[in-house]
Amino acid sequence: MPSKDKGPDHSRRKERSRQAILAATRALVAEEPYEKVTLEAIAARAGVGKQTIYRRWPSKSAVVVAALLALSEDTDGQSVTLPDTGDLRADLRLVMRATVEEFADPSFDKLIRALNTEIANDAALAAEYREKLAGPLDEAKKKRLRSAQETGQLAPDADLDLVLDVLYAPLFLRWLHRSGPLTTAYADSLVDATLRAFGP
Repeated sequence: MPSKDKGPDHSRRKERSRQAILAATRALVAEEPYEKVTLEAIAARAGVGKQTIYRRWPSKSAVVVAALLALSEDTDGQSVTLPDTGDLRADLRLVMRATVEEFADPSFDKLIRALNTEIANDAALAAEYREKLAGPLDEAKKKRLRSAQETGQLAPDADLDLVLDVLYAPLFLRWLHRSGPLTTAYADSLVDATLRAFGP
């Protein structure tokens, strides 16, 4: 007679395999030039067969997207939220400083650069990234900005998409072109400039 625990055990094994594959992907991308990372190498590092990967993801780029998405998974199953202490400047500084720290981390840097290379050449992958990560993050940011509009800390007619562009685009450009240091002072300056532009 089959064990009653077979289903849950199977699910746990599948989840362990998934996590091992994603961790192996992040590690390999951090260690090797992106073009040298193969699905065979990922499978070997994760201790699974290559077919285990193909059953979940159709390509290396899809695994890389999943590996990045896994970094932002919320273990409580809650939607992404930004801090809302009532002080917009303080909250944005906290978020931007964390973003600068993340982009300055060498392992994250290599992963996100690899992903951006793939996105630039794959419209379907770009759409998936937008749907699963960038879009929900932007909505969380705009929710916080709408709260600031309601409390008079941001112009009520401010275009929130433009606010996010002004806040984040210079940071992304500096990171992409390696044109300057990513520091907390720079993060704070972006917040201050954005609030001067869109303040009440």
